[in-house]
Amino acid sequence: DTLRQAGWSAVMINSNPETVSTDFDASTRLYFEPLDLESVQSVVDAETTGASEALPALVAYGGQTPLNLAAPLAAAGVPLLGSDLEAIDQAEELTRFSALLDRLGIPQPEGGMAHSVEEALTLAERIGYPVIVRPSFVIGGLAIDFCYSPDDLTRQLAAATVVDPDRPVRIDRYLEGIEVDVDAVSDGRHVLIPGLIEHVERAGVHSGDSVGLFPPQTVSEGDQGLIVATMERIVLALGARGLVNAQFIVREDGVYLIEVNPRASRTVPFLSKVTGVPMVELAVRIALGSTLDELGWPGGLLPPPPFVAVKAPAFSTAKLRGVDPSVGPFMQSTGEVIGLHRDPRVALAKALRGAALVPPRAGVGDAVPPVALLSIADRDKAELPRLATALMTAGYRLAATPGTRAGLARAGLAADLVTKLGEPADPDAGVPGILDLIRSGAVRLVVNTPTPRSGAVRDAAEIRHVAIEEGILCLTALETAIAAAEALDPEIAERLAEVRSLKDWVPSSGRAPYGTGSLAGQDVGMNRA
Repeated sequence: DTLRQAGWSAVMINSNPETVSTDFDASTRLYFEPLDLESVQSVVDAETTGASEALPALVAYGGQTPLNLAAPLAAAGVPLLGSDLEAIDQAEELTRFSALLDRLGIPQPEGGMAHSVEEALTLAERIGYPVIVRPSFVIGGLAIDFCYSPDDLTRQLAAATVVDPDRPVRIDRYLEGIEVDVDAVSDGRHVLIPGLIEHVERAGVHSGDSVGLFPPQTVSEGDQGLIVATMERIVLALGARGLVNAQFIVREDGVYLIEVNPRASRTVPFLSKVTGVPMVELAVRIALGSTLDELGWPGGLLPPPPFVAVKAPAFSTAKLRGVDPSVGPFMQSTGEVIGLHRDPRVALAKALRGAALVPPRAGVGDAVPPVALLSIADRDKAELPRLATALMTAGYRLAATPGTRAGLARAGLAADLVTKLGEPADPDAGVPGILDLIRSGAVRLVVNTPTPRSGAVRDAAEIRHVAIEEGILCLTALETAIAAAEALDPEIAERLAEVRSLKDWVPSSGRAPYGTGSLAGQDVGMNRA
């Protein structure tokens, strides 16, 4: 729409008809073609007939796949609008990106580039397990994974990536902390940051699968200021023009930059809706030659709103038997829900309930209280009492594996014992097997946070698969489970009906209207992109 308003003919190439089924008329012409060089070049040639220059391309608005086409398209003589090839390559090619961070003095996780499997194993031993493997130019976290041992790392590199001198992989030490997502719009001189999104889950969960809070609720103002300053430095150093996304990890020992992508992320629609900042429109105008000043927008971080907005992922795994619902560095969600309220607890509960991530409420007339089955990793047991207390307050009875039950007992909380996976049940003592209990019909929630060891992670998948087969909500991130349990609090549940329209929450920004920038008064004719 922005291209057409600016006098351009907008030609869209899409490989998935379903993604444009409700907006098929948004472009001047729509091609359903594979997103590969040959197919895209054919469309460019067809649309360039009779023109003196090749049809320019915008590659920053369709995820990683079109961004990966930037280099071959540029080599074929197709002009790129927005961030140029140098900016894209410097951000996406991890060797260059890491070197840029070092030159700028921006902290990043300890790690390095490996050009062979042997180099990867040596590097991982030096920095210590667990490590996270990040190939360059990846889609949706695909081929990014945690490795807990040399065998894990060898298997991951063999199965998911090609490692050679031309395609090195980044091996980083895994850092636990609070992950913060940042989306920005840059014109090459100024960087506009509508807001920061704090992840509920600890670092390591893909931003598309995480629950996000805007504005951040636990990140200090000092750390937020450091994130904004770092974002401005890296975006300007890259020379990016248009949309840029980055992820940071906030820890007690500092703020670390994980990655930067010079393209639209899946959080852009969420942030645009809850801030009133038309991020895509601004980025397109900048790609056509305007500046933020000309469009009436400032640089820097905008003031936070008087409410909290929560983004919760929606999954289809409940309908897909055999699919592991555990969350991690690769994305599985297929949609998202927004919750808005002045009280962050209510906003969080609204979003989680809308995304079907809250277990059923215990009924007043239930003859037997519903069961919440807990199998919690040692690293998560510090927060176990908070989860258990919220579930018990909501009317749930707890059942737990031996280690989790011992952790509850130390906190003075009772739970029924179930055997671990692979261990025999003891009917005489009233101790069922964990899979038998899940299949019994008494369980309405399974919380299974896998121990960070490769064998335990894979063994626990059977627990999650059986829960999905039985139609039981299964959560694998303790932070999400706590938020879901606390959403059952009657005080919060009563306030979920406090509904206002989005326009009431986010009034018109009153910024300078489009058309008053550098394109105003110019005869742009009917250009095409």
